[in-house]
Amino acid sequence: MRGVTGRLMLLDTASLYFRAYFGVPESVKAPDGTPVNAVRGLLEFIDRLVKDHRPDHLVACMDADWRPQWRVDLIPSYKAHRVAEEHEMGPDEEEVPDTLSPQVPVIEAVLDALGIARVGVEPYEADDVIGTFTGRAKGPVDIVTGDRDLYQLVDDARGVRVLYPLKGVGTLQLTDEAWLREKYGVDGKGYADLALLRGDPSDGLPGVPGIGEKTAAKLLAEFGDLAGIMAAVEDPKAKLTPSQRRRLDESRPYVAVAPKVVKVADDVPLPEVDTALPHAPRDPAALDGLAARWGLGGSLQRLLTTLRT
Repeated sequence: MRGVTGRLMLLDTASLYFRAYFGVPESVKAPDGTPVNAVRGLLEFIDRLVKDHRPDHLVACMDADWRPQWRVDLIPSYKAHRVAEEHEMGPDEEEVPDTLSPQVPVIEAVLDALGIARVGVEPYEADDVIGTFTGRAKGPVDIVTGDRDLYQLVDDARGVRVLYPLKGVGTLQLTDEAWLREKYGVDGKGYADLALLRGDPSDGLPGVPGIGEKTAAKLLAEFGDLAGIMAAVEDPKAKLTPSQRRRLDESRPYVAVAPKVVKVADDVPLPEVDTALPHAPRDPAALDGLAARWGLGGSLQRLLTTLRT
């Protein structure tokens, strides 16, 4: 990571291969009939991203732990509805489509053979890896994700933006602070507080009852941040309705722990990796073998051509 001063692109890899899986037909198969729609779709995504945005550095960020115990300890409902199988001695298994799971090791092997840096650190999610890389970057950062949680990292002053796929990756929403203010009434730093107050059913975050997105945005505009809102609960002169005051007061246990759950970590112990965008495969023989075994064809060749230019 030392010396990264050019444009850094960070991929929320699982978010992108899930989108590839659902966006590319399962009829896209390897010679033996195994579906490879997520593998080929992700390669197409990366090809388009590199072609359109020309990063100097590229990291595929991984979920070493998709539901870290330290987050569950604080909010037990965190991602609980996505658990397929619980394990006492290790991380719980996430519910993943049967024909996607076998494709993930193939994706990892192809990225490694290409020489695209792939980073996952236990016990952290890809979001935390992205947050730490972003905090350490010296130049502009493009975060590619279908997860709005990462809007909290948007920072115009540092050139940090989120590229949010609307349809494949051909149509990306370039999320900067102006877009956030227009859509949500907050900047990047304010988005985590907004999400915490509003809650997020997809992540099992309850939020504060009765405080929806618009109310959360108004409260943040009035009181500045979460700490300001909670201080207002104690101030009888503060502009809070009786029901808002009561609900916020009753939600103190949640509000006390939720920031650590909602905010991405910025202190992940990242390994030393070469993040430079590869212009030639790291392991051509392994890549040839993977291409033949899984029938990666034009998807891989187009990416290799783009990386060479």
